[in-house]
Amino acid sequence: MIAFSIDPVSTGREDVVIKDLFGNTQGLKPNQLKRIQKFYERRVRPWQLISPELGRALCELSREVGRQLGILLTRRGHVEWVIVGNAHRLVLPDVGRLRGGRSHFRGLRLVHTHLRNEVLTRDDLTDLSLLRLDYLAAICVSADGEPAKVHGAHLLPAGSASNPWQKEEFDSIHDLEMDFLAMVTALEEEFSRKIEMAEVEPDRPRAVLVVVSKRVTIGEDILAELAELAHTAGVEVVSKVVQVRPKPDPRYLVGKGRLEDLVVETMQKGAEHIIFGQDLTPNQARAIADFTELMVLDRTQLILDIFAQRAQSRDGKLQVELAQLKYRMPRLTAQDSGLSRLTGEIGGRGPGETKLEIDRRRARERVRRLERDIDKLSRQRAVRRAQRARNRLPVVSIVGYTNAGKSTLLNKLTHSKVFVEDKLFATLDPTSRRLRFPRDRAVIITDTVGFIRDLPADLANAFRATLEELSHADLLLHVVDASDPRMQEQIEAVLKILTELKLIKTPRLLLLNKCDLLNPGLGSALARRLKGLLISATHKTGFTQLMAATEQKLWQKGSSKKGAIVKS
Repeated sequence: MIAFSIDPVSTGREDVVIKDLFGNTQGLKPNQLKRIQKFYERRVRPWQLISPELGRALCELSREVGRQLGILLTRRGHVEWVIVGNAHRLVLPDVGRLRGGRSHFRGLRLVHTHLRNEVLTRDDLTDLSLLRLDYLAAICVSADGEPAKVHGAHLLPAGSASNPWQKEEFDSIHDLEMDFLAMVTALEEEFSRKIEMAEVEPDRPRAVLVVVSKRVTIGEDILAELAELAHTAGVEVVSKVVQVRPKPDPRYLVGKGRLEDLVVETMQKGAEHIIFGQDLTPNQARAIADFTELMVLDRTQLILDIFAQRAQSRDGKLQVELAQLKYRMPRLTAQDSGLSRLTGEIGGRGPGETKLEIDRRRARERVRRLERDIDKLSRQRAVRRAQRARNRLPVVSIVGYTNAGKSTLLNKLTHSKVFVEDKLFATLDPTSRRLRFPRDRAVIITDTVGFIRDLPADLANAFRATLEELSHADLLLHVVDASDPRMQEQIEAVLKILTELKLIKTPRLLLLNKCDLLNPGLGSALARRLKGLLISATHKTGFTQLMAATEQKLWQKGSSKKGAIVKS
């Protein structure tokens, strides 16, 4: 489809300016073009869907040119766009942003012709949904150019994503006796009421979660973890979607038809975000955002947002900012790589520098500054570790999947008050405490940031300063949530990260936490199979065995680099 543009034509009335036609205008006669363009002069009463006179004129001219014709009308009855299609369909113009509010429609209604007496097509209903049109009507054109049946549809405030509209059929254009304006107003009020009823916490952002997977079971596991991340980030999840595909769509990740359904679902449920369980490429993120006109996030962005909320120390804040910048830089560059030639070379320096180039340069400078600051803090931590080494205190580090109960264990062992919450990544900054054993022995025990599977590379690199504490540990306490159905996958994810950090050979104890939530008898069998210790950090169950096993690991002959015995 192409747009046909001519100069605005005066009609002798100050309030009417003829606009451009949009669509397939090639091959039309000048007289036909002029008559089609005259539709801009037409007016419809606000309460009418379309007047019989305008409908008849539209049908006569559509039959003559052999193409579908359509008009987009405002609620005041003005013709905003005149569109020329082919014999089968129309392509609508860009009519602006998606919505003025979560419960508001576009403020435009589409009336167009069908030359083959067909009902509303999938393309018609997609246009209705994606553009949030007030109403969509197709007037069937008879062989003699007269209007026949009218097929209409409007959006519904509630319903499934596969059927979010109400279809209607009228025998004649003269049967369109509805008070159109009153109907649209009532629908918007109902949308608003449904959204308000569904909102538990109106100030929380609402989102639809989407995962693409080769198998349903894998997709559901990823979706469950994504929902936990969303909850931690303060997002209200209104819907969850798993699409099974052999491989992701290179442009939209999900199929285009599924993405259209998602837009409808977000509109019905008042959501303004789509969160994907996979990381999106810069091109995918931009394509999805352009198609849906919604806020699009991926898993890494969600984790970064959680980290930004949780970071308290200077170390943590610097590391989060560094990870965010490294994530955003390729997406900033991807906005228009062609602009990079406007600066930085001969003839492109100085005042010719674009805002994009300025943003890039500032981001690179900030990254370098952050890396210097983080390295400085890393050296300071090395000094503190050296001091601990001179005191001959063994170091025990608590590791494990996020929300496994690591901070609770530290608090109960050392009678501390480290922040604990039943959310992912409640602990972001490492915390160290002294733990004394019965026989005048003591260790430094450290709580670390929780692990998560498929940890993004930028996050792992940014938090290397925190994770380097683990490389100096004499013993790792690997805490596992034994009540989690994804326990085995979480254990494997932690072992994979420990392998990548070259810590897999460090002595460690497997602690099966939350044993109080297991069915009787199941815990013992699980402990034997995994060769771990059953504990409950909340109820201090199994702590005697834990202390004995820790003491044996640290002070048995040749097991400790420090062999520390601390006198009172």
